[in-house]
Amino acid sequence: MNIYVGNVPYAATEEDLEALFGEYGPVATATIIRDRYDGRSKGFGFVEMENQEDGERAIEALDGQEMMGRPLKVNPARPRTERREPRRYDDRDNNSDDDMEI
Repeated sequence: MNIYVGNVPYAATEEDLEALFGEYGPVATATIIRDRYDGRSKGFGFVEMENQEDGERAIEALDGQEMMGRPLKVNPARPRTERREPRRYDDRDNNSDDDMEI
């Protein structure tokens, strides 16, 4: 079961998350999302528990629990949606000068 963990303290490590969630069952992976440029934590991450029941128990127990002084937000992770291509400046479809009346 994949679990979203929000409001993670910036000083926390993957090992901290693994130890915290490991109290509720085997952890397959624990990941803190980091800025791609400077490597600093973005304050959230994901924990994958090896089975559904342990994941549900961890969510129930840890949602709102403090970690290093910050209350965690713990929920089942939603599947990633496909991202649209970013719009470019010259792809504007509104405010065209061609249709403007003066």
